[in-house]
Amino acid sequence: MPHIALAALAANRPSAIVGALRNESDPVQRALHQIGDEVSRIGGDVRNRIEAAQRRIEELETRNRDIEQLLAEGGRGGRFGGGSSESPGEIFVRSEAFKNFGGSAGRGNISAVVQAITSASTSAGGMIAPDRRSEIADLPKRRLTIRGLIAPGTTNSNSVNYVRQTTRTNNATVVSEGAQKPESVLAWTEADAPVRTIAHWVPVSRQAMDDAPMLQSTIDGELRYGLGVKEEEELLLGSGTGQHIYGIIPQATAYQTSRDKTGDTAFDTLAHAIAQSEVALLPATGIVMNNDDLEALKIIKDGNDRYIGGGPFGPPIATIWGRPVVGTPAMAAGEFLVGAFLDGAQIFDRLDAEVLVSSEDRDNFIKNMLTVRAEERLAMAVKRPAAFVHGSFPYTL
Repeated sequence: MPHIALAALAANRPSAIVGALRNESDPVQRALHQIGDEVSRIGGDVRNRIEAAQRRIEELETRNRDIEQLLAEGGRGGRFGGGSSESPGEIFVRSEAFKNFGGSAGRGNISAVVQAITSASTSAGGMIAPDRRSEIADLPKRRLTIRGLIAPGTTNSNSVNYVRQTTRTNNATVVSEGAQKPESVLAWTEADAPVRTIAHWVPVSRQAMDDAPMLQSTIDGELRYGLGVKEEEELLLGSGTGQHIYGIIPQATAYQTSRDKTGDTAFDTLAHAIAQSEVALLPATGIVMNNDDLEALKIIKDGNDRYIGGGPFGPPIATIWGRPVVGTPAMAAGEFLVGAFLDGAQIFDRLDAEVLVSSEDRDNFIKNMLTVRAEERLAMAVKRPAAFVHGSFPYTL
């Protein structure tokens, strides 16, 4: 007990007392001196460990602030998207290993499991913004070519009536004095081209229309394109029955195969059809073919294996025998149409293509739906059927 009391006194001793009591030859004094040295050593070691722990804590806090700043600059709200809201520094400070480290006066090693930052949805994935492109990758659309060949016109009625000449027998000749003059024969007939309606529609929710600014213009373009596709089919192939337009091909003159010769190419067949229109006094101004057939013409070769057209380095085929040529899927493969389009037919537009949006359709109002409708009205008159020659190639291109 005296040794303990003396050790405590030595640890807190005033310098004057220590100087008065110290006697190196006294065993008690030597013990007190050794105890004081050991207490000083332990106190210095504890202070060093505490200071080292404080420096480590300051380093971790600095790293934590740096990480939070990076997340605030590059992320959304400075948090890991979809994962924990704690930063790696916060996780470390809250770990049991760190608490134990402080509680043991800085002795031992610190280890804590911190989740790695990845692009997963439960980590930093939510912070990675997609590269959003505004344009829409639409399905392919074909070129609409037939309307551009035909003479344009308009009407304010639901039907276009016109007179078509059917007979011209010219018996004019020279006559002698007093002789009876010959009679010629002329005849006409009344024809009618009724206005037909082409239309379609799609349902759209009001929310989609309001929230997607590009949606209305996209639907507008799609519906107008659909009208154009059907119009082209009707102009060429319409049967004239029911509500169909009476198209060009059902009224065209058949190709005269008597002109064909052995060894004819597709170019020769088209030349014969043009000659047929010339004989009818209605010179052809255009040629319509299927797209596949038009492409096949590019690779036709002569007897010396040379391309008849421009070959792989020449321009695309835009004219044949001086007449513009167009391709369309509406024309059946293996067939062609040669014609005097401006003189032979005319389109009469009653209502240009329009697109309307309305909630007044069935139960649209209570369902918050909209109906988007596209519609056009037109008539076509084939005034001179002989102006068009329709036929088939004598072999597969």
